[in-house]
Amino acid sequence: MRTGYISEIVGQTPLIKIKSLSEMTGCEIFGKAELLNPGGSVKDRAALGIINEAEEQGLLKIGDTIVEGTAGNTGIGLATIAAQRGYRCLIVMPNNQAQEKYDALNALGVDLLTVPPCPFSNENHFYHTAKRLATEGNDRFWANQFENTANFRIHYKTTGPELWEQAEGKIDAFISAVGTGGTIAGVSRFLKEKNSLIKVRMVDPFGSGLYSYIKTGQIAATGSSITEGIGIMRLTANFKEAIVDEAVQVSDQDMLSMLYHLAEKDGLLVGTSAALNVFASYQYAIEHKNSGKRILTILCDSGLRYQSKIFNPEFLKEKGLTRKPLT
Repeated sequence: MRTGYISEIVGQTPLIKIKSLSEMTGCEIFGKAELLNPGGSVKDRAALGIINEAEEQGLLKIGDTIVEGTAGNTGIGLATIAAQRGYRCLIVMPNNQAQEKYDALNALGVDLLTVPPCPFSNENHFYHTAKRLATEGNDRFWANQFENTANFRIHYKTTGPELWEQAEGKIDAFISAVGTGGTIAGVSRFLKEKNSLIKVRMVDPFGSGLYSYIKTGQIAATGSSITEGIGIMRLTANFKEAIVDEAVQVSDQDMLSMLYHLAEKDGLLVGTSAALNVFASYQYAIEHKNSGKRILTILCDSGLRYQSKIFNPEFLKEKGLTRKPLT
């Protein structure tokens, strides 16, 4: 039985075999259930890594304020740990994210600032706004999840080893989307050191530039996506640490079909980034049908964090999406 304070039970999440997809493809598809972390997402790990290293370096003291720009999950992770350790949080978010994230942050007692979404080049982008606010007092610490490589290091130290141990070293492929790049960087580096033959496939939503970067060396994007917290138009310090063999793009419709499939067939209520990850894993399995290959991915968070959108027929209709069966 695991016991401990909140920060002591981040990680060691179960590896779930996705029965329906494994049977459909003749491969073994597993998802690491990061939605079971205390703050409800994989971003709890990044938050813990960033706070731990800041404490070790003397950059945080009781009563200080942690400042971060986030799509929500890292903010929730930071606030969850900060509440236990005696810090405050100032969180900057774009104002178009799922309402459930704002509600969670307000419940955690953070100071929440929302700003209109805009390109990264705009000084009013949530990232730049958070960076400015972090300089407005000596009692403020900028978490800087995109460029702070404590993010990728915590995944190298924990997520990668956990996957290796849980799969007993039998891994053919690891599939992951990119938000900050911390997860794919830490896990890919660890797994490649264990076995260089493990394939690392990055999955990108439309509207993100990394698929083009892996394919052509140029960051470019077309379209848009309802997914939150993933997809970027730049190379972060964390993503630069990743070892990626190949990349695919997945549409919102395919992602949504997988999201509902997992709910109906496997009892898994996952969020949009997790559904994107699993669809790309399913694609990989179809490409290697009946090979018995073992494919691992990340179940980043729960669908309940987005229910006002993904379970809302009016929202889906507005976005031109429907509950189509998985094909």
